[in-house]
Amino acid sequence: MSRNVFMVYPEDRVGYAARLMRDYDCGALPVVDQEGRLMGILTDRDISLRLVANEADTHNTVVADFMTDGAYACHADDPIRECMRQMSRHQVRRLPIIDDWGHVIGIVSQGDLARHAGNYPGRGERRAIADVVCAISEPRRAARR
Repeated sequence: MSRNVFMVYPEDRVGYAARLMRDYDCGALPVVDQEGRLMGILTDRDISLRLVANEADTHNTVVADFMTDGAYACHADDPIRECMRQMSRHQVRRLPIIDDWGHVIGIVSQGDLARHAGNYPGRGERRAIADVVCAISEPRRAARR
């Protein structure tokens, strides 16, 4: 899990969010309310497909207009297998991790899973992670990212 997670508010400009993604080399930013509770997620894919592809005004748009509402998340106490199950089931590449109050404390990504798999010489863990990556990458219906 990556713990240094940059977050945005719904009223932030999309351009600001895109610059955070560029400057910190991340593909998703959790969207939080004023109390820091998870509301949704904004991905590089949201920006490219919902904003750029529709030629929306990038200077006057806010995160709330293009974010994915109600992001899937796991709790800090959930085992990695539960995170993998959620990522696979919902076909998401990044999964916010929240605490008891709904505050984002980290994010699990496909890259995190790959690094995790490298720590296990046996086939069981690596096979499970390969299955997750395969499920996430499967062509989708009209699902969320």
